[in-house]
Amino acid sequence: FSEHGHVYELYMQYASPQLVPQPTDIPFSSVFQETNEQKLHKIANELLKTERAYVTRLNLLDQVFCAKLMEEALKGTFPVDVVKNIFSNISSINTFHSQFLLPDLEKRMGEWESTPRLGDILQKLTPFLKMYAEYVKNFDKAMELLKQWTDRSPQFKAIIQDIQSQEACGCLTLQHHMLEPVQRVPRYEMLLKDYLKKLPQDDPDHRDAEKSLNIIAMAATHSNSAIRKSENLKKLLEIYERLGEEEDIVNASNEFIKEGHILKLAARNTSAMERYLFLFNNMLLYCVPKFSLGGPKYTVRTRIGIEGMKVLGTTNEDYPHTFQVSGKERTLELQAFRKTIEIFHQKNETFKSASKDVEEVSTAELGKRAPRWIRDNEVTMCMKCKESFNALTRRRHHCRACGYVVCWKCSDNKVALEYDSNKINKVCKDCYSILTGEEKAEGKKKGILEIEAAQFSGSSIMCGFLQYCEKNKPWGKVWCLIPEKEALVLYLYGAPQDVKAQSTIPLLGYSVEDSPRPADLPASFRLSQSKSVHSFAAESDELKQRWLKVIRVAVTGEVPECPPPNDDTGTMAVDGAQETSSDS
Repeated sequence: FSEHGHVYELYMQYASPQLVPQPTDIPFSSVFQETNEQKLHKIANELLKTERAYVTRLNLLDQVFCAKLMEEALKGTFPVDVVKNIFSNISSINTFHSQFLLPDLEKRMGEWESTPRLGDILQKLTPFLKMYAEYVKNFDKAMELLKQWTDRSPQFKAIIQDIQSQEACGCLTLQHHMLEPVQRVPRYEMLLKDYLKKLPQDDPDHRDAEKSLNIIAMAATHSNSAIRKSENLKKLLEIYERLGEEEDIVNASNEFIKEGHILKLAARNTSAMERYLFLFNNMLLYCVPKFSLGGPKYTVRTRIGIEGMKVLGTTNEDYPHTFQVSGKERTLELQAFRKTIEIFHQKNETFKSASKDVEEVSTAELGKRAPRWIRDNEVTMCMKCKESFNALTRRRHHCRACGYVVCWKCSDNKVALEYDSNKINKVCKDCYSILTGEEKAEGKKKGILEIEAAQFSGSSIMCGFLQYCEKNKPWGKVWCLIPEKEALVLYLYGAPQDVKAQSTIPLLGYSVEDSPRPADLPASFRLSQSKSVHSFAAESDELKQRWLKVIRVAVTGEVPECPPPNDDTGTMAVDGAQETSSDS
């Protein structure tokens, strides 16, 4: 009616009223509602339609892929048994469906008016379900062989790629087509269930259809695990293509878990770069996007094995919710992937030993595990000789073994590192001594200022960035820290990872003033004793009050308590994130 509404309106306008049926006279429900017989016919027709498509796929596997590969194998290019083991009994399955089941369904649909039945035909299928059990059992082995010989034999790979490029393949891979038999039996079960729901209990076909369903359902149950694997394999194939046919992706042992965009924080500065991650049960793929007209594509930059991986929470001034993924091959600092890691943490015991604090590479793991790189802006001096950095004569370098930021003199050593495929890398003098076994020259005893900020930060009463001004000098940002072991001393560092403090302030006896002065920054306070005045400014009034609460106790000679953590501060944590490898 909707398509010919204009005709109906003209008819109403010019025809005799006595001849025009009233709207109430038209039984719309009987026109648009399918009868039960029509529904049964529709299900039977769906079975025939899908069976035709299925036989086409079987023929492609048997008469094209298998036949072409066997033809080449008979020339001695690769073993005949390889082809036989890949395609298993696909020829027998193809013969049954193309020469028996499909012709029977074609004939039955041609005489449906007189013989509306399916159960008797599908009963013929049940003795042949054993063929599917054999195919499903061999499926994992077939996928492994297919991957193995695609990598090993150029001729094997060329034949498959040539067939896959043909229109008959529908732009799908051989692996996709080989999934069809695995998924076909559950398809029969689904259609039969629907058919029985519509079939009256007293219908002559009910008994045969029910008997067929029971046998097919049992076979489908045995295929469930294979079907789950096939869904995972489909995803692996998709990822394989998106990664430019990255090797060892399509593997039965790989289980896809999660993928998504992420920000990766650079080691040498505070910039963030968009990257993409693929998380599997056994590895994490760190990828960079690449331009493609055919959808999103990526290049694998690093593979990190799940075995021995650690996930560590970090804090960063510029980027919230950062964390560090540390593996033997690489350590990355990332943002906004927390939910996925938490899900995987629940599924895999590997992460249960991960500490929440930032960890350094242990002596036992030195050279075997990629370190976290201390970011350039976290230090102002060489972490070995304590000399201050500058842009000309003393630039920053990273030790590839421990991740420390050192000067060129302290990194003028080279050694092979196991985590980097035993390639020669620059390392600091201490790591060189440990890795080569050479005696390390004993250094001078550390002075009072030569205590690493990071060493204190993990066990501090209070730590974080403050603006600092002494006398008439300009304001500057410093990392302030009151350690638990020296609760009456305030240490001032240039950055959170500096190995030497710029200065210390013994708090006992100092006066604390927090009344605002015109020249001071907002949220400022002062420590004064005799002619010595130290001015500080926090990022907020709340943070200022937290510092004052601790300092006011310390100046009296009492040991202050550690205030509760607050998102607005760097309290009890090293404020600054870690990274390991420079990245383009």
